[in-house]
Amino acid sequence: MFKRSIIEVEIKEIDPFEEKSNLLRYLDLLRSSKVLIIGDIILDQYIWGKVSRISPEAPVPVVEERGSTERLGGAGNVLNNITSVGGDAVICAVVGEDGKGKRIKEILKEMGVPLDGLIVCRDRPTTVKTRIIAHNQQVVRLDREKTDIIDDNIQKRILDLASSMAYQIDGILISDYGKGVICQNIVEGLKSIAKKSGIPICVDPKVKNFNLYSEVTLITPNHHEAGQFYGIHIDNNSSLLEAGRGIIEGLSCENLLITQGKYGMTLFERDGGIYHIPASAKDVYDVTGAGDTVIAVITLALSSGISLRSAAIMANFAAGVVVGELGTYAVKREDLEGIFKGRR
Repeated sequence: MFKRSIIEVEIKEIDPFEEKSNLLRYLDLLRSSKVLIIGDIILDQYIWGKVSRISPEAPVPVVEERGSTERLGGAGNVLNNITSVGGDAVICAVVGEDGKGKRIKEILKEMGVPLDGLIVCRDRPTTVKTRIIAHNQQVVRLDREKTDIIDDNIQKRILDLASSMAYQIDGILISDYGKGVICQNIVEGLKSIAKKSGIPICVDPKVKNFNLYSEVTLITPNHHEAGQFYGIHIDNNSSLLEAGRGIIEGLSCENLLITQGKYGMTLFERDGGIYHIPASAKDVYDVTGAGDTVIAVITLALSSGISLRSAAIMANFAAGVVVGELGTYAVKREDLEGIFKGRR
């Protein structure tokens, strides 16, 4: 719960609905930009079924499989969100030399995304998250992964690819799921590329790697991650302010956006401005992938020359769409257009 406190006056409240007409105009700007995504690509598997009995072998439900789907997750879901709202993106990521890696290649090919940045690694499996769902509820999740840091040779290949693409991109996005791709060498190399090119670099962070993200344009942790890193429990505006200010000063990052679930998100700017954006979601069914949507939309917007506050408001609306869907969902341009025109 984010309770009111006497410090709340320091946070300026933004009414996102007052910005809808401006955001509608900005949608067309998203088509002009290309974002380079570096991070952990995941294959999300969904097995859909029905539970009608308990197993005689153990006190667990027996799920009768009725169907299955496969989608890109992690950095792949970020890619999905950028392309589905009209932006352009290329991805640098690692897959295993296995069937699931081939499946990721097939999906990317179907999307028309170049495969140049997809590196096949023989000594690690493709990261797969398998979710078994019955009656619209997740029963269990199985993870297949290796989280060791990728070796120096793979790191060099990623940075070489990123450098070769620098002239054709408008922003860099780091999607860190802690699966081994994001490490100090990768982050330092990407920050150097962004600085030389004069483009934004934004990060969806993993807590263990927070210290790597000094001097980036923006990081977007949720309130649990921000509190864990700063060492406090964020449950009111006072603790939110303490953690937010502490992180932005300690990391010397330019900006910080802390997402707060049904309470919206709070933007901390380097110059001291603090802005709260209330959540726009009418219904919340599944928060899976909401963080991917936020970092995707805000990075694409910043790369398109849209102001940080307007980019954050747009990302807030986009996240509101995603949490109203079951399973990994990529927000579409039509979703946002409908909201900004008042049809949703």
